[in-house]
Amino acid sequence: MKRPYFHVRNARLRFSLLLHRQSLSILIGLLLATFAVFVLSTGTGQVSISPLRVLNVLFGAGTAQDTLIVHSLRLPRTVIAVMIGVSLAMSGAILQGIVRNPLASPDVIGITGGASVAAVLFLTKLEGVSIQLLPIAALLGAVLVTALLYLLSWKNGITPLRLVLIGVGLNAATNSLTTLMTVMSPIYLTARAVTWMAGSVYGTNWKVVLYLLPWLVIFLPLAMIFGRSLNAQQLGDEVATGIGHPVQKHRVLLLLISVSLAGAAVAAGGAIGFVGLLAPHIGRKLVGPSMGILLPVSGLVGALIVLLADWVARTAFAPLDLPVGIFTAAVGAPFFIYLLYTNRNR
Repeated sequence: MKRPYFHVRNARLRFSLLLHRQSLSILIGLLLATFAVFVLSTGTGQVSISPLRVLNVLFGAGTAQDTLIVHSLRLPRTVIAVMIGVSLAMSGAILQGIVRNPLASPDVIGITGGASVAAVLFLTKLEGVSIQLLPIAALLGAVLVTALLYLLSWKNGITPLRLVLIGVGLNAATNSLTTLMTVMSPIYLTARAVTWMAGSVYGTNWKVVLYLLPWLVIFLPLAMIFGRSLNAQQLGDEVATGIGHPVQKHRVLLLLISVSLAGAAVAAGGAIGFVGLLAPHIGRKLVGPSMGILLPVSGLVGALIVLLADWVARTAFAPLDLPVGIFTAAVGAPFFIYLLYTNRNR
């Protein structure tokens, strides 16, 4: 009889991993589904390219025309969609684990709002400054709001309830500031700000991909290493402390990882909402609450959500190229209302 768990252990590296075989199958299935949607999306456009021809280009055997279209025009967009989806989804999964609340996500507790304030301020008040500095401004906004959130939430430590309540308040404040700056700006600058706030990967190039790549290389492995400590925190602060878990230290570190992933994603693609809320919930339905497998599964679900939303955004209403955030919000907003309803008595 086949054992239900798959065990990987390395004594020299002091590494041990225990995975449920069904969860591992789901992870592999999501990986294949993401790659399939990636190839199909890359081949879809005004000039259609078959999946086989896309694969030929990816492996260096395509024609000159296919290579130009795929590498220069479409591949940066699909790659950044995957990167943004993974970052937002894993950020949301970590936040929900920290606050032990299914309603937590970067766009609910103010992280995305802080990035939006900084970005809109940059677009409307610093007109002559190079647009290449916009991602840095957005990331700084996310970091500053998170620092304020942490300071306001601190009282002999950080409690999950206090963190989410203050985060919701900060989110409302940042949304108000964003609206105020948008209304008070000239109309031609307002259009740029509104497009960014809606969330879009339109016009993405390899420079944006290279900007986001170091953040993923650094913080995704850190999320996997320290994310599993959230399993102990789910037992409650007192129990986690009693079994020797450094609750406050790991909570601060995980919050930093979450903010870095979300801030970098928002800086690269704008305020794409609800991915950090949707993906972890879908992940829990598929593999359960264990963070060791939930984080990568949530990341792949997030990548699928953003890929599919971008695919629809640029093909369903052609020649219009709509912001991807419109479609993530169209699915995420009703889901958020559903969560509010199902958790009304908790």
